[in-house]
Amino acid sequence: MPATALRCRNCESEHALEAIGVCPRCWGPLDPVYDRETVTRETIAAGPPSIWRYAPFLPVDPPGEQRLAPGFTPLVRAPRLAEQLGLDELWLKLDTANPTHSFKDRVVAVAAAKAQELGLETLACSSTGNLANAVAARAAAEGLEAAVFCPADLEPEKLTATAAYGATLYTVAGSYDDCSRLTIELSFELPWAFVNVGLRSYYAEGSKTLAYEIAEQLGWRTPDVVVSPIASGSLYTKLHQGFSDLLDLGLVEGAPPRPFGGQAAGCSPVARAFAQHATTVRPVRPATIARSLASGSPADGDLAIATARATGGAIHAVEEDAIGEFMSVLAETTGVFGETAAGVTLGALRAAVAEGQIGADETAVLLVTGDGLKTPAPVADRLRPVAVEADSDAFLDRFAAA
Repeated sequence: MPATALRCRNCESEHALEAIGVCPRCWGPLDPVYDRETVTRETIAAGPPSIWRYAPFLPVDPPGEQRLAPGFTPLVRAPRLAEQLGLDELWLKLDTANPTHSFKDRVVAVAAAKAQELGLETLACSSTGNLANAVAARAAAEGLEAAVFCPADLEPEKLTATAAYGATLYTVAGSYDDCSRLTIELSFELPWAFVNVGLRSYYAEGSKTLAYEIAEQLGWRTPDVVVSPIASGSLYTKLHQGFSDLLDLGLVEGAPPRPFGGQAAGCSPVARAFAQHATTVRPVRPATIARSLASGSPADGDLAIATARATGGAIHAVEEDAIGEFMSVLAETTGVFGETAAGVTLGALRAAVAEGQIGADETAVLLVTGDGLKTPAPVADRLRPVAVEADSDAFLDRFAAA
């Protein structure tokens, strides 16, 4: 394992590779420090078709038996959507192909490997749904217990899937931020592996594997632009760090991609701070249909703003009543049904193109981080079946009359 310590992003003090959620000296966020041996394209390509082919870039040892391994999801062209947007080259990264149909399988696999290394027997989290599914499924695959805390009014599709894996589901009367506060408090009292609290430093690194895969699947080159949703801000910032890792080691050709992010207007503290040229994010009370992005107090919001400004990227807010429309546009032009977060991400891409931030000749990658079957409500008005009789002659007569 190449990770040697956890380093505070603020005071730069270093700490042991334990389940430490924040720096005990200044309460700042912690990131793994690496001492990597030689990594080549060939050694990566010789690895398994999952996130574990990038083990030299992760802060845990790969499991001996890689059950339900996520990652190496399809990267596909989207020519019809590209034409509609006015782009020459657009790709979709389909993390709907992961075991529980979202990118959260990546981060949970890394956190679970650390939990098992530390001898912890219960995986736990606060979640807006996708993480709950991923934690529950990972625990089932590994023979661990699972405890997940979700807002009580979450989409029933996500709650049902979590329960199906056998997890203990705690529904909280409040927002995701209420769930988060509860799990932070409980993490000091219970011997559980709270993946997005005590194990957050390891968990977050799993998002980098999206950048590694995109570069490898493009023939070891970087795209010009990557567009992702923003909730806590971790995915957005880790993508940038992932591409930087490859460039620092000379494994890819090109420049660091400019990262563009999207938030739903009903919960857009990062987009608002970016638009106001602020350096810090002010928490908001979420009121959005994009429940997977409903983090009113984003842990990595400040870093997301700094990343956008340093790289020439941008962060856009997408109107609530447009999210379902963008979900439909994605489905109708590509055959990919993404959840509300995908609608937000496509809305951000469209805004960036319209404002001249992305050129027609640039290569763009849009992340589809979750499956639309988890959040079908925003497109339910598209269900307009035509009732017909079980009579072919009657159908043909009707068809001819139309």
